[in-house]
Amino acid sequence: MLFPLRLRPALSSGALLLTLLALIGFGGAVPSPASAQAKSVRIALNQDPDILDPTLARSYVGRIIFANMCEKLYDLDEKGALIPQLAAEMPKYSDGGRTVDIRIRAGLKFNDGTALDAQALRESLERHRSLKGSNRRSELDSVTGIAVLDSLTVRLKLDKPFSPLVAILADRAGMPISPAQVAKLGDRFGTEPVCVGPWKFVERVPQDRIVLDKSPYYFDPKAAQIERLIFRIIPDDTVRLANLRSGDIDFAHLVPPTDVKRLKQEPTLAVMQVAGPGYLGITINLANKHGYRNPPEPLGTPLASGDKVREAFELSLDRDAINQVVFDGLIEPDCTPLPSLSPYHPKGLACSGRDVQRAKRLLAEAGYPQGVKFELMVVNDPVQTRVGQVVQGMAADAGIQIGLRPMEFASALTEQDNGTYEAFLIGWSGRSDPDANIHQFQTCKGSLNVTLACTPEIDALLNKAREVSDVRERQALYREAIVKFNARRNIIYLNHLTYIVAFKKGISGYVATPDGLIRMKNVRMN
Repeated sequence: MLFPLRLRPALSSGALLLTLLALIGFGGAVPSPASAQAKSVRIALNQDPDILDPTLARSYVGRIIFANMCEKLYDLDEKGALIPQLAAEMPKYSDGGRTVDIRIRAGLKFNDGTALDAQALRESLERHRSLKGSNRRSELDSVTGIAVLDSLTVRLKLDKPFSPLVAILADRAGMPISPAQVAKLGDRFGTEPVCVGPWKFVERVPQDRIVLDKSPYYFDPKAAQIERLIFRIIPDDTVRLANLRSGDIDFAHLVPPTDVKRLKQEPTLAVMQVAGPGYLGITINLANKHGYRNPPEPLGTPLASGDKVREAFELSLDRDAINQVVFDGLIEPDCTPLPSLSPYHPKGLACSGRDVQRAKRLLAEAGYPQGVKFELMVVNDPVQTRVGQVVQGMAADAGIQIGLRPMEFASALTEQDNGTYEAFLIGWSGRSDPDANIHQFQTCKGSLNVTLACTPEIDALLNKAREVSDVRERQALYREAIVKFNARRNIIYLNHLTYIVAFKKGISGYVATPDGLIRMKNVRMN
C-alpha cells in the first residue's frame, strides 16, 4: 500500500496575517521555519510497532521507540560492548555466579515524576517474570528470587550461573516501568507507557505516528537536544525516501541496500550503515496447531511432517543470489543465527548450496514426486516482498509451489502466534549475547518458539551454554546445537542484516550502534 506524501499545510489566514505584520514591522517576531523545525525531528519507520509495553512487546521497531523513552539497566556502546545505563555500575556476582547485586543511579525518576528506587525496580522485574503473556519470562527464567537490599540495590538469586544476564538486562527485560502507571492501567500499560528516558510518551495514532516529548524528569537534561520526536509509519521504501528528499521527514530507517549508492551521492543527505547481530529467516510451523501457548500438535502438512521436504526446500535456495538480487550484496548470507562478527559464530560450518536435482530426489523419496505446495506469509513491505518472490521462483525450479501471503506486520505476528500459518519470512533484530538469538526460539518452552519444535538434546545444549562463562566452551556448545536444529529446519536462516539509515546533513551527533536502533540522545539539528 502506498502512503501519500505529507505536504506541509498552507498557512491559515491568521498565521499569514501575523507573518505579514512582522515583515512590515508590526507585532512580535515570527520564528523562522528553520528555528521552528529544530524543535522536532521526524523519523520514518517501516512498520508500526506492536504494544509499547516492555513486558509484552516483541517487534524490532518497538525497540527504537523504547530506546528513546524506556532506558535499561545496561546498554550497548557504538562498538557493541555492554555498559551501565540506569545501573550505576556493572553487576557484582557472588556464590559462584548465583547471586547478582545490581545498584542503580541515585535520583532517577520515571516520566510521571515518581522515583525509580530498588523497590520499583523489583516490581518491574517481577512483572517481566510473571505477567500473563510476558515475552520476558523465559529470558529471566533462571531468576528464582528478587530482594531489595537498600534503596538503590536489588539482589537477584539464580538457580544456576547465567552468562547472558547482563545482555538480557540491556534490552526490554532490563527496562523499569512506573509502578504507579501499572497500578493505574494494569494490562493497558502499553497504551500510555511511563518509563525512565530523555523523552516521554505523548500520543500514538495507529499506522500513522508515535509522538514523544522531552522529559522534565530525566537525570541528564542535556541529553535531549530536541524537544519532540515524531515517529512516522511509512511502510513503502520509495515513499519513505521521497519524504526524506522533500523535507517532510528528517530520518529514514531501514533504507533498502539498493538505494545506498544513489543516496550517498545526494549533497543534502548522509547515510550510515552498520552490520548487526540479527538475521532474516523462514520460520516453519511444525506443531503450532492451536496457538503456540497451547500444547503442541503436529500440523500434518507435507512441509511440517517431512524432514526431507524441508531439506529439499532449503536446497532449492541460493543465499548468495538473494543477497545480490535483493540486497545489492550488502548483507551476509549465512545459515546460522549468529553473524560472523559474533565470537560464537561457528567458523567453518558449511551451509548447503543450491542443488535443485537433489531437492527433487528428496521430494520423490518423501512421496511427492510431483512436488508440494505451501503458503509463505511475508510482511507487506517492498524488501520482504521481493525476498519472498525470489524464494518463490527458486523453489519452483525444484517443484515446490509457494503461494505468497502478504500481511501487515502486527497482523502477521498474530497469525504466527495463533498457528494459522505454514511458513513465515521474518527477521530477528539480534542481541549481543548468542543466547537471545537462539534459546527462546529453539528450546521446547522458549517464549518465542512459535513452531513448537521440541528436541530435548537441543534444550540440554542451550541450557548448558547459559551456565558456563568460558568462551571456548560456549562456542562448542552453540556449534553442536546449531548443527542439530539446522537439521531440524524449523527455522531456515538466510542472512544477517545490515542496518542503514539516511538523514539530513544538518543533523549532527548521531551514532550508529550494532543493534541498528536509532538513539536520539545528544543528536542536534544544526
